[in-house]
Amino acid sequence: MAGPNYAGNIIVNLANLPDFLRKPILKKRMMEFFSLSDPEKEEIINNALEAGPTIPFPNFSKLFKTWLEILTTLTEEEREGLFYAYIIEITQSPQKLITFNLDGILEIYLTLDDEKKGILAKTVKKIINSLEDERKRRVLLVIPDNAKKHLNL
Repeated sequence: MAGPNYAGNIIVNLANLPDFLRKPILKKRMMEFFSLSDPEKEEIINNALEAGPTIPFPNFSKLFKTWLEILTTLTEEEREGLFYAYIIEITQSPQKLITFNLDGILEIYLTLDDEKKGILAKTVKKIINSLEDERKRRVLLVIPDNAKKHLNL
């Protein structure tokens, strides 16, 4: 990356906030994402993927759960746009996902209620199934089998 990881710093700070502050700030930042240029979106995603594994897992888990919960409140188009951007980056650099505690991330997802899990699984499945074969193969290689089962992939 060319400069400081401002987005990564924001993510680390968000992870340390109490729920009542974290949720509205994170939602605002997520909504701002849609007004960014493609290079800015790519930088934000790269910074988030870089910062995530550096956050102590108890803090990361609170932040990630909040992120998932907010995603379920977005429109399908917004949710697809955000997930698609992350999935494309992961297909280009699968090693970025490997540094995460993927079993822990799955456990966070499983704590959501069934309606929220269904909304997220539907979106992820739709995006992955729409990928060209090589990108699809790459992303499926880094997703643990247990997660594939829960996402119906």
